[in-house]
Amino acid sequence: MKIYIGSDHAGYELKFNLVSFIMESFPEYEVFDCGTYSDDSVDYPDFAQKVCENVLNDNRNSLGILICGTGLGMSIAANKFKGIRAALCNDLFTAKLSRQHNDANVLVLGSRVIGYGVATEVVRNFLTTEFDGGRHIDRLNMIKEIEERD
Repeated sequence: MKIYIGSDHAGYELKFNLVSFIMESFPEYEVFDCGTYSDDSVDYPDFAQKVCENVLNDNRNSLGILICGTGLGMSIAANKFKGIRAALCNDLFTAKLSRQHNDANVLVLGSRVIGYGVATEVVRNFLTTEFDGGRHIDRLNMIKEIEERD
């Protein structure tokens, strides 16, 4: 499993700490830091693009994590990519259900909304929860139909 993680300047510190957390807690995963690499002001869509394109290129063998101040900008940008199901999750329950019911492939966090302790548990839930399939497949297919419209 590959984990692609990116942030803007507001999410830089949380991203930096989460990279270490994931590498220590999940040594079986490869972690790729897609930037930013400082807290200098940057444009979040650039980093959403880097993470989402990598997730899409690796298909089922990867997940993404995006972080900005509220998580809203990254969520909006990420969900513009066909095949990306980005979920803004600042609590454990939402993170779990985003995977179980929606097969989310990108987790989005708001660094100004969530603290490091909760963020690590949200990431843990996201990375360890499997998609339930079943009735949820029909709903994902409905979403794919919407994506196919011009």
